[in-house]
Amino acid sequence: MESLIVIVLLLGLLWVFIALPARRRQQQHRAMQDSVALGDEIITAGGMHGTVRELGDEELRVEIAPGVVVTLDRRAVAAVATDIEEVEEDGEEEPEEPDEKRSAPGRAPEAS
Repeated sequence: MESLIVIVLLLGLLWVFIALPARRRQQQHRAMQDSVALGDEIITAGGMHGTVRELGDEELRVEIAPGVVVTLDRRAVAAVATDIEEVEEDGEEEPEEPDEKRSAPGRAPEAS
């Protein structure tokens, strides 16, 4: 009987710590996909960047280059580019560019 209680408690903890956060992330992602507006810069699931030119219920017309407009399923939108820029501005540091004059590990620096 005690082992049954332990199993039920473990399943409950698993649900609280894994299933609920995953469900919240899915809901937030769906809300982001539904809130895409005309003129938004988006990034697709395949990594393509573009600007929304037309909106439909299930599809978007996205300009990926001047004069090149493609039709995408709304579910293919991975992120809105302005959302990503705001996150970077909120304190995440961007990686530092490597110095061109630094030498590879194990090599002496070149003389200038």
